[in-house]
Amino acid sequence: MARRHELVVVTGLSGAGKSQAIRALEDVGFFCIENLPVVLIPTFMDLTVREDDARHRVAVVVDVREGAKLSEFPAVYRALKRRTGVQVKLIFLEAAVGALVQRFSETRRPHPLGQGRSPAESVAEEKRRMAPIRRLADHVLDTTRLTVHDLRRQIRALGGDTRHSTSLSVTILSFAFKRGVPSESDLIFDVRFLKNPYFVPALRPLTGVDRKVARYVLNLPATKQFMTLTTALLRFLLPQYLEEGKSYLTIAIGCTGGQHRSVAIAEALGRTLRRTRGMRVEVKHRELADV
Repeated sequence: MARRHELVVVTGLSGAGKSQAIRALEDVGFFCIENLPVVLIPTFMDLTVREDDARHRVAVVVDVREGAKLSEFPAVYRALKRRTGVQVKLIFLEAAVGALVQRFSETRRPHPLGQGRSPAESVAEEKRRMAPIRRLADHVLDTTRLTVHDLRRQIRALGGDTRHSTSLSVTILSFAFKRGVPSESDLIFDVRFLKNPYFVPALRPLTGVDRKVARYVLNLPATKQFMTLTTALLRFLLPQYLEEGKSYLTIAIGCTGGQHRSVAIAEALGRTLRRTRGMRVEVKHRELADV
């Protein structure tokens, strides 16, 4: 069966969100290229439209930085639309002049057409140059009132892939406080308040992945209450992170040595969260090299 090939062209006004849009498409599996010269787009598609080429979903950015060659884009795009075996889509991003001027002011970046022009004049000139391309657009998005997360959600939907908007990749990481808090942590839970199996001679040489240690830790009354409260909190928080467009979340569970309590708790939380719809859960133990 022939593989379906897709080309999404992201274009529009400077400051309207093209960088965020191309990143959102990359998140859902597109091979993305910025600043590919217009005249090279057909050649690039010739190289990728092969059944054995993994880059069958491609996105490119075309904008006013193309200079004089930008005038060639409408003809190139129409030719691409006529090709068989390739689904071609043009997404045009724009925003109100005031919003664009403010964004350039906040980021302190110059407008590509800013030489000798005020920011408002630069935007007006860009709108004039981009007008022929805007008329070709399959989708025009006004980002004036959109948050970054709103924009990314809309672009993902237009990219035809909802996997990353409906699932969150969660890593539960056990660690030892004495070796420092993991820098990648989004949420940190300190379980050093629990009784330490280290002080039980029979359990000291074992780790939290061993049944005996896990049973000891998880049967503590304080652990049972902690698991109930923490699970309820996470079941509330995780969908909120997902709704805001977060794709990855690291939950760090720490104890003194990272061998017993944090490991057992991380394993238990992993088993619980794997039963939560829309969550892809992986459990890791920083201090257990062999696990």
